Amino acid sequence: MAFDTLFSEFKLGDLTLPHRIVMAPLTRSRSSQPGDIPNDMNAEYYQQRSTAALIISEATQISPQGKGYAFTPGIYSNEQIIGWKKVTDAVHASGSRIFLQMWHVGRVSHTKLQPNNALPVAPSAIAVEGQAFTYEGMLDFETPRALETDEISGIVEQYRQAALNAKQAGFDGVEIHAANGYLLEQFLKDGTNKRDDIYGGSIENRTRIVLEVVQAVTDVLGSEHVGIRISPTGTFNSMTESNPQALFNYLVEKLNPFNLAYIHVVERFGDVTSNNEFDFVQLRRLFNGAYIANGGYTGKSAEQSLTEDNSDLIAFGVPFIANPDLPERIKQGAELNVADQNTFYGGDAKGYTDYPRLG
Repeated sequence: MAFDTLFSEFKLGDLTLPHRIVMAPLTRSRSSQPGDIPNDMNAEYYQQRSTAALIISEATQISPQGKGYAFTPGIYSNEQIIGWKKVTDAVHASGSRIFLQMWHVGRVSHTKLQPNNALPVAPSAIAVEGQAFTYEGMLDFETPRALETDEISGIVEQYRQAALNAKQAGFDGVEIHAANGYLLEQFLKDGTNKRDDIYGGSIENRTRIVLEVVQAVTDVLGSEHVGIRISPTGTFNSMTESNPQALFNYLVEKLNPFNLAYIHVVERFGDVTSNNEFDFVQLRRLFNGAYIANGGYTGKSAEQSLTEDNSDLIAFGVPFIANPDLPERIKQGAELNVADQNTFYGGDAKGYTDYPRLG
């Protein structure tokens, strides 16, 4: 089939993208230790995938406290900034653009991953189900410590500083990670936020920290260099919300005055289909900026979404792991390499930089 819209140009903030295929953030856990530092192999991996119109980097912790998985990169030390500069230089040399996804995991961590073996922090002292990926293997999650009201400004400051560091590292912009059960979504959703201060209770209060982070980050980078990721119906990391449509409609309307580059919406995650009662098109119509749709799209369904004006850009995740030349494969209708799930997290070049390209 023809993919006329999928392979048409798109203006995103002050960037002109050559087509509409975005590489979604993908945790691969291959930063250098100690120090969670991006390395030459990471630069090669991203350079190979510079076929994407825009790359959104793997989730990157904004502080030592923000870390929740072994071997994931940070953006808070000078060594990390230098490491990421190798990546951004490689991507730019190949003609693409890259945003950094800024990450604080909140409760999805473990004392073994925290400075001084401190408890992970969260809006409320409610544990996530499952196990943490630590340097000592998989360990059961612990009950986090609820943040004090006067600590939250410090969290916002971590995001502001991370945005400055991302600019120094050469990123074209940043994506604020407010999805998939991590700290900002823990504040947003009522299943994890049981606070009785100005950051809990009403929808207005639960969205407060997200809007404060957006304000801080746009103040230092400019709104056209900032996007945000949300997952309204996501249940990953034990998330629940009693009224997602009301919550995310309100959030998106409050984001409009910031004139962000985009919202990146996880409509489906993994094998979990979205809540059929949630109206993503309504969210798309409410938002004034670009809408990046994410969740199990194929070339055909991506073209359909774009032509029906239900999205502006489409983010592909797992297919980019195994297909560094994914856009060309979609355009040609070529067969896709199958991703090896055993090499998704941690390891070396195997299952990372050794997938074959067409021809």
